[in-house]
Amino acid sequence: MSTAREAVPVLLLRPEEVARALRISRSKVYELIRAGELRSVKIGGSRRVPAAVLAEFVTRLQEAA
Repeated sequence: MSTAREAVPVLLLRPEEVARALRISRSKVYELIRAGELRSVKIGGSRRVPAAVLAEFVTRLQEAA
């Protein structure tokens, strides 16, 4: 039996984390969400971006370049 804790993958990112990952401002993240360019989910009063959606967004940016 392993005593080491298993790493739990991050599935949902806070807008601040998305901003850091993309090297953009938090307000730009919310702008992208409002424009429908970056999908998100709402949990209670919190907005979260699925990690998979973030990867898809970057792929779309690369394809458009």
